[in-house]
Amino acid sequence: MSFIQNFIGNFLPKVKADEEDEELVDPQTVLREQCSAKHCEKLKEILNTCNDRVNSRKQTEETCLEELVDYVQCVDHCVAKTLFSKLK
Repeated sequence: MSFIQNFIGNFLPKVKADEEDEELVDPQTVLREQCSAKHCEKLKEILNTCNDRVNSRKQTEETCLEELVDYVQCVDHCVAKTLFSKLK
């Protein structure tokens, strides 16, 4: 066994799913999808429009960084409201 595998095996906790749980679902992933669809759809549309515009050009200095940051902040703000109440 390599050093890294040994370290992981000895020092990091092992997480096991209950036998009755077939598939674990990350609540953050679910909340991100819900927030994206319900609360941040306008910002997602603006980001998609910007991406389409930038990708349609061969040479451009335009980036969609501002639109991306606005969208991610919206989703994160929405998720933060309820994420920790859903964690075990």
